[in-house]
Order: sequence, then C-alpha cells, then structure tokens
Amino acid sequence: MKLYTYFRSSAAYRTRIALNLKGVQHDAVEVDLRAPASDQQKPDYRSINPQALVPALAVEGTTIAQSLAIIEYLDEVYPDPALMPRSPVNRARVRAMALAIACDMHPLNNLRVLNYLRSPLGHDEETVNAWYRHWIAVGFGGLEQEARRATGDGRHMFGQSVTVADIYVVPQMYNARRFKCDLEPYPTLRAICAHLESLPAFAKAAPEAQPGAS
Repeated sequence: MKLYTYFRSSAAYRTRIALNLKGVQHDAVEVDLRAPASDQQKPDYRSINPQALVPALAVEGTTIAQSLAIIEYLDEVYPDPALMPRSPVNRARVRAMALAIACDMHPLNNLRVLNYLRSPLGHDEETVNAWYRHWIAVGFGGLEQEARRATGDGRHMFGQSVTVADIYVVPQMYNARRFKCDLEPYPTLRAICAHLESLPAFAKAAPEAQPGAS
C-alpha cells in the first residue's frame, strides 16, 4: 500500500490520521505541491491521479483518489476501530459534519483556489487571507453548534469515540490556526481538537511530523 501525500495538505492529513488509527502499514510518497516543484502537475503523477490532487492511495492494483473515499475504504477493509457509528441516523449525522468540511469549507480554501485568487485574479495577501478567514468563520460557526449537540464528552465531535468527523475537523483547525483565524467563538471545537491532537494517531499524522515538512 502506497500513500501519495503532502505534509501540509489537509486532505492528506485526514488520510494519514485514518491510516494511523487503523494501524495500517504503508509507504508514503511525498508530492510537493509548491511551485516551482508542482509535482502534482507532472505527467508521472497525473498518470497515477489524473485529478492532480493529493492524497491518492495505491492499493490492490489500483489507485483511490479523494480522502473521503480512501477513509471509507479503510473503514470497510479494516473495521476495527470503527470510524462510523452503527445506527444509520448517527452515521448520517457524523457524515454530515465531515461533509460540511470536505464539501463546504475545504474546497473554497484549498491551495489551488488561493493561488487562483492571487493569480490571475490579482488579489493581494491581505485579501486572500480575509477570504480564507471568512469561510472558516462561516463553516466553524455551524460546526460549533453541531458539536455541542453531538459530543458525548466534550472531547469528540460525536459521542465518546473517534469518528470520521474528528478526522476531518483536526486538519481544518490546524489550517485555521496557521492562517491566524479568530477561534475564540468556537470553544467546543477547540477543546475537541486539543484532545484529539494529543492522541498518538493524530500527533503522528501532523504536518510537522512528516519527513517533507519544512
């Protein structure tokens, strides 16, 4: 099993957390998304993942793209520990929180969108950062309320054990701190992430713990 990853990619960060939680041995291949390297645009990597994104998981003679698809695959193949509740309605609630990040927050603030705002649209860094912080505030505002209702112990997004929602919120919180977003309005999310980041599977997946971090 081979994971194509980038130390600062929040989508790759999610996948690393899931692999660590499952205890799955794998080889990590760094794909440097930064210019001038831009490894994701090179023919060799596009032949692996035509979307030119990370992560990608090479397994069973094929390649799986998209972090949610990879995490669901891992949860099905390696069912212990389970990353989704048993109840269909609770599974839907957890999935909804994860998708709020994966579909509503992350796509607006990923690297290629921020770079497009800079060039060709010509926005300066202050404007780009304001864009980022705005969408973090919109997304975290709703998630804070959801987490208050769903957490069972103040340390997990849902119930009292790690779920896919936890895997998704930690990288998003990490990036929010990196962009110096105002996080005071989200005490529940901050407390949950502080606990999760102390767990070995999460700490080992953190960007600064990766070989390519710089």
